[in-house]
Amino acid sequence: MQRAYQAVARRRWAIVTIQLVALGVVLFFAGWAFRGAWHDAEPRLRDADVSDLVVSSAILAAYYLLFTVGWQWMLRAWGLRIPYLVALQAEMTSILAKYVPGTVWIPAARIAALRRFGVRDTPLVLGSMLMEAGLSALAGILVFFVSLTTVGFSSAPVLPLLALALVCVVGLHPRIFTPGIRRVLRRFGRTTELPPLPYPTLLGLLAYYCFTWLVGGAAIWFLLRSLGGDPSVVDIPYLGGVAAVGAIVAFLSLITPSGLGVREASMYGLLLAVTTKGVALGVTVLNRLTITAIEALLLVVGALVWRYLPRPKIETGP
Repeated sequence: MQRAYQAVARRRWAIVTIQLVALGVVLFFAGWAFRGAWHDAEPRLRDADVSDLVVSSAILAAYYLLFTVGWQWMLRAWGLRIPYLVALQAEMTSILAKYVPGTVWIPAARIAALRRFGVRDTPLVLGSMLMEAGLSALAGILVFFVSLTTVGFSSAPVLPLLALALVCVVGLHPRIFTPGIRRVLRRFGRTTELPPLPYPTLLGLLAYYCFTWLVGGAAIWFLLRSLGGDPSVVDIPYLGGVAAVGAIVAFLSLITPSGLGVREASMYGLLLAVTTKGVALGVTVLNRLTITAIEALLLVVGALVWRYLPRPKIETGP
């Protein structure tokens, strides 16, 4: 982490310049591609239904709150019991750090947030973040593939997602993940081995993350309604899969901060299977605004509640 930080610090302006140029290029071509749809999306955004927007934002907040529970569950299986508000602040801090140039800030932000509360097991935190990212991505791909039975496979990026799912399945298998993470953690000073998670825990977490993506799909469903779309309830799994694919694309897009433009382009293309161009473009814009606002709000609320309420202790065990 120190070497990565020093490398980023030495080339900070170069990295920022490259990311800003890449972002400008992506936004230029995205604007050129969306110029026709924008004429339909603009009036829909001005006249968006406020009640549906509020419901969508509340469901999105619930998604993040549930996502934090999954990380707590994982850490507890490894013997680290973190109070919920601490875990929530660490999650939101690392999620917001994706907007800062340099991918190294995402894990660094979560590690720094936990150190403020006395959690100094950096290797364990890094290992849990890798497991969390892999299980969440795999769950999102599963939800997306199952939902394709209702909308069709013709326009879906099936082969790339299958390849990514295969990488996740192989990489998260205890016989692969445990020795692999052992080599990584030794470089960060961990002398004891990180035990493999039991299969029931892995399967339980995978099913739980599938459920969280369905919650995320419900948030997009209400965004569609707010802009005049007429989605069916059976589209919610597909919309959850769309949200998952967008998150995966944003994570893999190392050049643009938080996948700006790239995430929106992928969501827009996939949403066309269930709605019109104007509604799809409006939803992608609102989705970016709402996720950023909710992430910042949850970070602030968690910090305020932690400050003024009694603080539970952080427990570690075998």
